[in-house]
Amino acid sequence: MSSILTISGNVKHTITIDPGVWIFDERKVDLKTYFSQEYLNHQEREEKNMAEAWNLHRSQGADALPKGNNVKVSRKDLTEKSFGVPFAPFLKNASPSSDAQTVVFERSEGEDFGCTLQEANEAIIGFSEEGKPLKGNGPVHFYYGDGSNKDNPVTHINKIVIV
Repeated sequence: MSSILTISGNVKHTITIDPGVWIFDERKVDLKTYFSQEYLNHQEREEKNMAEAWNLHRSQGADALPKGNNVKVSRKDLTEKSFGVPFAPFLKNASPSSDAQTVVFERSEGEDFGCTLQEANEAIIGFSEEGKPLKGNGPVHFYYGDGSNKDNPVTHINKIVIV
């Protein structure tokens, strides 16, 4: 089974994705905590901090902002946690046509899964479980943005088609 998948169909750009590199993506989220209230409160604080930094930058210029890369990665987290990434940036890069309405997740096992473009835009795509790639039932899993299927994600996804 290949870990590479594509977003194709009624799009301006076909996108090829290797979920194995997402472990280094700063947008990744911990699937065990992402759908909890504690995470949502943390996310609100982060958004507030970003807004304050933006205002500081606007009023005092770029020199007022901290310099350097502040991204910290825990090796323990990478080898023990389950991660996903928001699907919205990938949809945006594929540029669905104005008449596109549905996203179909083709599966190697079970029936294909479809959802609205809006639901897909809010979704999280899981790519690792307890520090390991999703080889047996992957390469990716689909989670609704509200977490309603967090205990039973759509699995065995190997291709994404916009219709």
